Amino acid sequence: MFSSTWKKIQQGDFSPIYLLVGTEHYFFDETIRRMKESLNQNGETDVLLFDLDEVPVQHVIEEADTIPFFTERKLIIAKNASFLKATEKGKEKIDHDLKKFESWVQNPSETAITIFIAPYEKLDERKKVTKLMKEKSLLLVAKPLEGNDLVVWVKSIVAREKKTMTSEAITRLIETVGQDLVQLQSEIHKMATYIGEGLEITKDDVELLMTRTLEQDAFQLLNAYLRGDTTTALTVYHDLLRQKQEPIMLTALLASQIRLLSNVKYLQKKGYHAQAIAKQLKVNPYRVKLIVESRQQVKEQRLLQVLHRLASADYQLKTSSGRRERILELFLMNRL
Repeated sequence: MFSSTWKKIQQGDFSPIYLLVGTEHYFFDETIRRMKESLNQNGETDVLLFDLDEVPVQHVIEEADTIPFFTERKLIIAKNASFLKATEKGKEKIDHDLKKFESWVQNPSETAITIFIAPYEKLDERKKVTKLMKEKSLLLVAKPLEGNDLVVWVKSIVAREKKTMTSEAITRLIETVGQDLVQLQSEIHKMATYIGEGLEITKDDVELLMTRTLEQDAFQLLNAYLRGDTTTALTVYHDLLRQKQEPIMLTALLASQIRLLSNVKYLQKKGYHAQAIAKQLKVNPYRVKLIVESRQQVKEQRLLQVLHRLASADYQLKTSSGRRERILELFLMNRL
């Protein structure tokens, strides 16, 4: 849907009202970028931004109905259209004049293009205003990409940088970053810039340049500990200490990772597949995929034992006045 709409925008075929719904902000940013690019072909276009958490929607209507002075059309972006989702009565932030808005939606200005952004997973389909917007506007739903669709998208962004990327590099990139398209695009641009005149981004480039998160390092640390790789576990741990990470916080992260492993195993037994597990637990699907497909199958009893030992280490860390970093180090050295 987005690709066909973007093609029309490029051709100068605009709708007066767009409604962008969903949680993948890349599609919002890219639609607005392409809209500006197309409109600016005939000169600089007025762009006005409204936050509907701060101002009522009637301000947007008034601006849209005001004829532009120097351009054929103005572009109006109205973000956080929360009046389209379910809200508890009396807890609305702003007093939106929805009757006036509903009337305007049926006869919008021809000299303005208005983009309403509703960055929510669901809208309230029972509301009259929601039904009307879905009927009268050009609706675009921005869902996170998954599986092969995500791989195809990564390849398209790499191609835009005039590079190629190995399958191993793409897999490693997605495993690390997840499905956030904005962050993926940023990392791809960084790697393309790094290799310069080179044509192919490899797994080594990804490993070298990827911005790792603390959670990812904790996951690597726990996996090394569970498979008995004390050297790797201690190396990651000492790296984290050099980054001024506190042992108490690292202990909590390790416990969180163990609970994730345990929850994934539990849902697997219930018959859930990897994507459903990721959605249920609200975690990176590739993280779940790695756990599900891992040859390193850790029994639940052992996970509980490790969790118990972590609880003991946590107590020592919170009651000790000595070298606290040594307590977690001893935990990592003494494998069950």
